[in-house]
Amino acid sequence: MRDADTPLIPFTLDGKTVEARPDETIWQVARRLGTSIPHLCHKEATGYRSDGNCRACMVEIEGERTLAASCIRKPAEGMVVHTASERAEKSREMVFELLMADMPARADAPDPDADFWIWSDKVGVEASRYPTRYTDDATTGHGEIRAERLDVSHPSIAVNLDACIACGLCERACREVQVNDVIGMGYRGGQARPVFDLSDPMGLSTCVACGECVQACPTGALLEKSVMDADARRKVVTADRTVDTLCPFCGVGCQTTVHVKDDRIVKVDGRNGPANENRLCVKGRFGFDYIAHPHRLTRPLVRRDDAPKRGDMMIDPGNPFEVFREATWEEALERAAGGLKTILDDHGGSALAGFGSAKGSNEEAYLFQKLIRQGFGTNNVDHCTRLCHASSVAALMEGVGSGAVSAPFMAAEEADCIIVIGARPTQNHPVAATYLKQAAKRGATLVVMDPRGQDLMRHATHSLRFTPGTDVAMLNALLNVIVTEELYDRQYVDAHVDGFSALCEKVRDFTPEAMAPVCGIDAETLRAVARAYATSPRSIIFWGMGVSQHVHGTDNARCLIALALVTGQVGRPGTGLHPLRGQNNVQGASDAGLIPMVFPDYKPVEDPEIRAAYEDAWGRTLDPARGLTVVEIMDAIHDGTIRGMYIMGENPAMSDPDQIHARAALAKLDHLVVQDIFLTETAWHADVVLPASAHAEKLGTFTNTNRQVQLGRPAVPPPGEARQDWELIVALARRIGLDWNYAHVGEVYEEMRERMPSLDNISFDRILREESVTYPAEAEDAPGSEILFANGFPTASGRGRIVPADLVPPDEMPDTTYPLVLTTGRMLEHWHTGAMTRRASALDALEPEPIAAMHPSEIRERGLTAGEAITVTTRRGAITATLRADRDVARGMVFVPFCFFEAPANRLTNPQLDPYGKIPEFKFCAAQVGPAGGHIAEAAE
Repeated sequence: MRDADTPLIPFTLDGKTVEARPDETIWQVARRLGTSIPHLCHKEATGYRSDGNCRACMVEIEGERTLAASCIRKPAEGMVVHTASERAEKSREMVFELLMADMPARADAPDPDADFWIWSDKVGVEASRYPTRYTDDATTGHGEIRAERLDVSHPSIAVNLDACIACGLCERACREVQVNDVIGMGYRGGQARPVFDLSDPMGLSTCVACGECVQACPTGALLEKSVMDADARRKVVTADRTVDTLCPFCGVGCQTTVHVKDDRIVKVDGRNGPANENRLCVKGRFGFDYIAHPHRLTRPLVRRDDAPKRGDMMIDPGNPFEVFREATWEEALERAAGGLKTILDDHGGSALAGFGSAKGSNEEAYLFQKLIRQGFGTNNVDHCTRLCHASSVAALMEGVGSGAVSAPFMAAEEADCIIVIGARPTQNHPVAATYLKQAAKRGATLVVMDPRGQDLMRHATHSLRFTPGTDVAMLNALLNVIVTEELYDRQYVDAHVDGFSALCEKVRDFTPEAMAPVCGIDAETLRAVARAYATSPRSIIFWGMGVSQHVHGTDNARCLIALALVTGQVGRPGTGLHPLRGQNNVQGASDAGLIPMVFPDYKPVEDPEIRAAYEDAWGRTLDPARGLTVVEIMDAIHDGTIRGMYIMGENPAMSDPDQIHARAALAKLDHLVVQDIFLTETAWHADVVLPASAHAEKLGTFTNTNRQVQLGRPAVPPPGEARQDWELIVALARRIGLDWNYAHVGEVYEEMRERMPSLDNISFDRILREESVTYPAEAEDAPGSEILFANGFPTASGRGRIVPADLVPPDEMPDTTYPLVLTTGRMLEHWHTGAMTRRASALDALEPEPIAAMHPSEIRERGLTAGEAITVTTRRGAITATLRADRDVARGMVFVPFCFFEAPANRLTNPQLDPYGKIPEFKFCAAQVGPAGGHIAEAAE
């Protein structure tokens, strides 16, 4: 918004007196006033610098000898501009003719609907009078014979440089918007063209397939293969409609435009949403076709009587009929509800449990937890937040009274110092990472802390590759420096913080010199980072599951909260605490109450007054005790306490630690109902499988990591007989005796909003109208508050609370038998357990097989060879995967992604829990590796 005191600049545009803001170009003023000026190298999108090289936007300015490129020229007071003078129009026609001469004819162009051809129509140029340099006739004398300029080496993107006009948009998209630094302009003069890395084929370059270059290209020289012919030479698929919706993958919450042809998604573009500003990553842009995979569930399934459950069972998800048979909806729902009702009647609600989904909508999450609490009479309801940020939420609720982020990731734009710890944003939150990389480019201090190396360290001021499992030692050393050098904000601490004295006492002995040998970071670096964070005008902390997935995960988060509180680096723009949320709706699902110890908005189930309000609203007596968490539920099944489960959109058979133990638990259940879009590894163990709706098929709201409540719209209908998830929850509720009547998702949202003060002033109608609203919002017509805690904290005292942390080692340390540290995580191309991305053709083509990564020197010392099959073993099991050399992996460590069912990492991981967040220690356990089939230690039973 323009400052009210900033003077406007009056000038004349096409005979009318107009006013421009000081930061506006002639092109922008004309666009704002409804005048359309051709443009090719200019892109009106956030992050794109105007370049003025294509000369398609030339305008005439009275008194000037030459024409001016309107996309880079700013108005001056009294300037007289003509956008449609004869001279300007002839110049543009000449530009289009010259460019057209060196391109294939429109009928042969990669994309005849590209911006270039649209503008050439508007300019009135249908053909060029000029000879081309690229001709199949070597005798014409018009230059070289056309070189082969087609590059189809990438699984998702075709490169046809015959259509390239060297406008540089792809280079700016890659270098300045996404900050991936893959594309540059190579060669000289008329031979100038985009190159990937050192002129490598695109498919062999370091391209991460974000597709920003494709979306920016005005000619189709870069184009999605999904809309092209089999040879990837020209576009043959044109959408018949588009739908504005959301990406289904990570917590960034990118807004998208989905292009649909005959009820099939053919491509996806980024939209100008508040969290992505047109940007996408490889998953959001190219991971869309999983919904049309042959494995999609289209009819209900019930287990055959001659197919008993086994925890070690493996079935073909494309041919489930050795275990299941198809059923009518009536039979499936009757069996599903009947089995749950029988357990409820015979053993009580405590014998039942439910896992909801962080990929479903807010409305589905609310209904699911309501069904478990009201219908089953238990708080045994959880979801995947237990496996990602439960310890972060526990520490945040304890310290600042809120489990949500205090500032959006876009706050990095205003930060002077940024700490990223235990997170790999360029892999797991690539669009959010663009803001961090851009901040580093403008000069912000970027500190990246991770036992593994990562791409973001290329941009970092300080890269701290600390010893795995020593987060508290390192962070307490930073706190020691801040306290002993009196870098804390005394005024802020006195006004807003409790526990400062106890912290000072705790960290007194955690000097950088004492902690350096523990955490592996030299004392001077620790001091430099502490000083930079504490003394910068605005500092912000981002963290991920490398912080939370430890037995000391809550302590790790407590240290980060203490850093922010003692320095006052919270409550102002460019400051704050931001745990980067994983799944697309893990924030919303948590807010909506898919947690065993709290109702919606994190209200404790053990509080009599809060519980009484829900009992009045729901007309049922509710369980006064907190429920069991994900891992605790699996243990309770083995103990015989839990006998039945309803699982919607979760895959604990892949995501739970000690997977053999988890799968045996699922097989032991008397009754398991699974509601999903694929026959997941969890569904293999089900008695009834209900085919549900994918993200692209449903209407609902989703809350991203920034607390932005956004609207997801259906782009295509569910396949076959598959039904909407919320309707299935309602159907089961009614069949177990609940009088639920909902006619529309909006009704569910409004009921949920009545129970959630965080959604005050954010009606369903407002979301339909605005598409994205940040909570909390002070009024129906007021924007949401991006920055929290400016005037204190939502705690009983209104003050933040510091809880000092001591050193707690990982539960299972390496030894002579298991000498390596196993750590797990995600990959750029695949998400979570891979149920969706492994069925997305482009993503699976990029990463098709299970891998285990180790440092090259570690590989050599162990007599192994990159590319060979190895076995990774822990005390819980073993897997076989292809060995990959990766210098980012620390020596003494092996990294295994958990998305491959062929080599499930969580067969190996330690189920030991953080005592506060009840989260398993996925990031650290003892392991050994060896050649596949070679001698390895026996895994413990």
